[in-house]
Amino acid sequence: MRIYLVIIDETEEARVALRFASRRAAKTGGAVHLLSVIEPEPFVAFGGIAATIEQEARDRAEVLLTSLASAIVAEGGRMPEISVQQGEAVKVVRDHLTAHTEVAALVLGAARDGEPGALVTHFTGPGLGSLPCPLMIIPGGLAEDEIDRLS
Repeated sequence: MRIYLVIIDETEEARVALRFASRRAAKTGGAVHLLSVIEPEPFVAFGGIAATIEQEARDRAEVLLTSLASAIVAEGGRMPEISVQQGEAVKVVRDHLTAHTEVAALVLGAARDGEPGALVTHFTGPGLGSLPCPLMIIPGGLAEDEIDRLS
């Protein structure tokens, strides 16, 4: 089964990538895996404060992933696998791909305006040649009907 890995955050480009991946998975009999990365907090003098901030970020990510997963199921798709991991985003994604060899494609969304985003920038630059799977970059400016037609 084809697994499409989508990195989810609160940006519009993540939602564009998710729509493409979920539609593509439905059409190919595949599945979607949603991964949210919580970047570590910079040093805080009081460890308890940093732990609270990180737990709140994890809780927000889990709520976001759960709601997006429910939307996929409501549209007739399969329940996606969801996971939240903490660390530097590029390393977390690389480690995830290494550990999950069943992933058929990494699906990222590029920002509609300005820079494409840190993950897109990394994986289309020096990180591209060492990816263990294809990379799909979905332009952030695509409308839903365009995404549906292309997926």
